[in-house]
Amino acid sequence: MKAYRQLGFLKLALGGESQPEDHRVLALFRNRAELKKAYGDLRAEVDRLKDRIKQQEGVTRRVQETLAALETRLGSSESAYPALVFFQLRRLWQSGHELLERFCAELTAQCEERERRQHLAEHNRRQFARRQSAEQQLRLAQQLANHERERLLELERRHGTLRRFWHFFKRRALEQAIAHARAGSDASEVSLAAARQVMVDLAAVPIPEFPGLSLEGRRAINLAVIAYAEVLCLKLTPMPLLVMRAREATWHREVIDVYGSRQECEVLMGQIERAEALLNSHASLSQEIRVRTERLRPLTRYGDPEKDAIPMAEFLASDTDAAVTGAGPMAGVPNVLAENTWDIHGVLLT
Repeated sequence: MKAYRQLGFLKLALGGESQPEDHRVLALFRNRAELKKAYGDLRAEVDRLKDRIKQQEGVTRRVQETLAALETRLGSSESAYPALVFFQLRRLWQSGHELLERFCAELTAQCEERERRQHLAEHNRRQFARRQSAEQQLRLAQQLANHERERLLELERRHGTLRRFWHFFKRRALEQAIAHARAGSDASEVSLAAARQVMVDLAAVPIPEFPGLSLEGRRAINLAVIAYAEVLCLKLTPMPLLVMRAREATWHREVIDVYGSRQECEVLMGQIERAEALLNSHASLSQEIRVRTERLRPLTRYGDPEKDAIPMAEFLASDTDAAVTGAGPMAGVPNVLAENTWDIHGVLLT
């Protein structure tokens, strides 16, 4: 019997020692699974980075090939002139785009400042009306609290003068009145504290964050940018094909041989130089932009009247609207929105 008991104790002891061992084995398996998952994630990241390196190597190789081809072109006088014309045309197009970007940025800053001031003024007007109402409520609560306090003090003073035994019934009546007056005074103090808290809350109201340009503001800016793009095209009316050739140059990544002989290229480069000077002239164009904006305004149509800030491109060529308003497109001015002249879609606000 004693031996069985000893074996039982031994079994219990052995069973108690196996439990920590099981936990260690489970922890090892769990750590192994986590390590395998982390290893798989790292392998996937390495593969992704290798793919990016291959893509970048391809881009670098293409750039090197382009530079080598350009060096070869510039090494010959006959092929160098078309290359110069090509890149000067691209620069002319980029100049027009940069002018639109600066114009749009200036208008956006002005409109944002104006609407921000309006936003702040509207907030101040609302707060002023609320503050006036709260101050009026505070004055009324203060007057009521003072009246109830004085009434209670007067009743307590009268109660203090009634000390004779024959004043017993008067004291009882005054005690009831004092109880009512104290309740009224306490209620008025609560109302006064609430009115004061309203004033504190109003003083703590933060200025709401400016939500950004309104839809009307973005539409007005976009319309002015479109008018400015037309004005830039009008500046180049003495060279009608230059804008078209500049647009064509932006469609190609490599130099194209469509500019003729050396003499023709020199003539074209002279036109590009004059066009750059015309585009960057500092003459005031505000009046002309304003006139063209007003001309475009009645023709403007939007796909979604409630959301869209960019007008539909076909509104400039609307014969019906032009006949009604007498403000159709002018000769020599392209539909800058439909043709994306000067990459105008990259400038317009959405």
